[in-house]
Amino acid sequence: MLDLSLVLYSAEIFSKPMPDFSDLSRILTALVLVLVNGFFVAAEFALVKIRISRIEQLVLQGRMFAKTAKWLAQRLEHSLSACQLGITMASLALGAIGEPAVAHLIKPLLSRVGLDSEPLLHAVSFAISFTVVTALHLVIGEQAPKVFAIRNPEPMLLACALPLKIFYILTYPLMFILSVSTDALLRMLGADEKSKSAIPYSEEEIRALLREAHVHGNLTRSEHSLINAVFEFDDMVCRRIMVARKDIDFVDINDPLDSVLGMIRRTKHTRYPICDGSLDSILGVLHVKDLAVASVLPDFQWTSLMRPPKKVPENMPISKLLRHFQGTHQHMAFVVDEYGTIIGLVTLENVLEEIIGEVADEFDVEEPEIVPDGSDSYIVLGSTGVQVVENRLGIKFEEADVDTVGGLLVHYAERLLVAGDVIELPGATAKVLTVSDDRATKVRITLSPTKD
Repeated sequence: MLDLSLVLYSAEIFSKPMPDFSDLSRILTALVLVLVNGFFVAAEFALVKIRISRIEQLVLQGRMFAKTAKWLAQRLEHSLSACQLGITMASLALGAIGEPAVAHLIKPLLSRVGLDSEPLLHAVSFAISFTVVTALHLVIGEQAPKVFAIRNPEPMLLACALPLKIFYILTYPLMFILSVSTDALLRMLGADEKSKSAIPYSEEEIRALLREAHVHGNLTRSEHSLINAVFEFDDMVCRRIMVARKDIDFVDINDPLDSVLGMIRRTKHTRYPICDGSLDSILGVLHVKDLAVASVLPDFQWTSLMRPPKKVPENMPISKLLRHFQGTHQHMAFVVDEYGTIIGLVTLENVLEEIIGEVADEFDVEEPEIVPDGSDSYIVLGSTGVQVVENRLGIKFEEADVDTVGGLLVHYAERLLVAGDVIELPGATAKVLTVSDDRATKVRITLSPTKD
C-alpha cells in the first residue's frame, strides 16, 4: 500500500499552479544559449580542421555555401575571433540567466524535503543549478559540437557558414577593436609577424600524412611509393645512379668494323660512346638508329655518325639532369669527377627508374639486386645502392662517402676484399661471396637478432 504522506504530497504538487511564464522563458533562453555556444564551438573547430584546398574543391563542385565557407577561411583570424566572441557572449549570458533560473525552480522542491534554512537552501540550490548548467554547457555546448566538427569538418562548416558570416559582419566593428588590441599585445610580446601564424608542412610531416592516407586506404601502395620516390628524387645525384666506368660498353674507332658490329649485336644497347682507345678520349655518341640506315662501306668512318658528347658533374642533382636531357634532346651524358675524369655515364632511363622503379626492355637480362636467402638473410649484388639496402632490409649504416654495397664493405674493412671475407655491419653481418677486379660483386647479408 502506498504511503499516505506520499500521496498527499503528490496531490499538493499537482494542485499548485505551473511556474510562471518568466521562469519558463529563462529556462528556454538558457537552452538556446547552450545551443548558440555549441554552434560557435562547432564553427571554430570546423574552420581550424578543414584545409583551404579542400574548400576550393567544394567550391568547384558547386556545393551550397562553399563560397561563403571560402570567404570565412580566407579571413581565418577574424573568423576565429568572431567564433570566440560568440562563445564568450553566449557563455556569459548563460551564466547570468541559466543558474538563477534553475535555482529559482528547484528551491520550492528543496524546501519540501525539509531545507528551511535560507542560507543552506540558497547554497544547495546554487550547487545543484551550477552543476546542471555546467553539465549542459560542457556536453551540449562544448564537447559534442567540438568532436562532431573534428570528425565531420566539411558538412559542419557548410552548415555554419552563412550564420557565421552574418554574425561576422554585424560584429565587425567590435572585432576590429578587439583585433587591434590583440595585435598590440602580440607586438609587445614580440610576435607581430602574422605570416608566421600559418606554418607550412615540412617534408617529414607531408610524408607522415601520406603514410596515414595509405594506411586508411586513400592512397594505393603504388601511389604511395611513387610520391615517396618523388620526394627522394631531388636528393639524388648523378654519381648514385650512373653506370660505372668499368661497366660501359663503347665503340673504339681503332677496332675492326666486324668486331664492333659483333659487340653491338651482343650487348644490344641503343647508344654507345665512340672513343679513341679508351673512355679518356671520348669523341661522341653513336645511336644505333643512325647505324641502321647508314651505308657501311670499307671506308666507313664512325665519326660520320656520332653526335656530340654531353658531360655532367658527378654531384649534379638528377632533377637538374632531367632538365638537361629535356633541353639537349639527348638521353645520355657522361659523368665526370672533380678532376675531369670520366667515371661513368647516365641515361634518361636511369633517371626515370628513380621515380617509377626498374624498367627493363626486351633485351635487358638483369639479376635481381636483393634476393632472400633464408631467414633474415639476403644475397645482395655489390653494385646495389646503399640506400636501397637500408630501405629494403630496415637497417641503417653509418654515413660514408660511398654509393654501393661493395664500396661500403671496403669502407668498413679498410682494405680490398677477397672472397670469404666476413665484415660486421651495424645490425648485420656481411660475407663476400664473389669478387671481380678487386670489388665485391655478390654478398650475403644476414641481419643480427634484435635485442629485447
